[in-house]
Amino acid sequence: MSAEDTRTAPGELVSGFLAVLSLAASVLAIFWDPIRVSPFAVLLALISTAMAPRDARLPLIAVIVASLAFIVGATLAVTTNNPLY
Repeated sequence: MSAEDTRTAPGELVSGFLAVLSLAASVLAIFWDPIRVSPFAVLLALISTAMAPRDARLPLIAVIVASLAFIVGATLAVTTNNPLY
């Protein structure tokens, strides 16, 4: 098995990086300004999903987490009388 067989395509690497960036932004959106940060996280997750190969799971997880982080962050902000943006 040569080194070229085990190499990851550049699109896969960028997709994984964007998915991780989306996950980090999603966690941030729960605790700080969910309306400002969540669209950024969802957009990154969707771009990551478009770039990923068909069997990749990390971009799918990033989309789910970003969507749930928006809902949880907005709910927490409304419940605790904090500003949404």
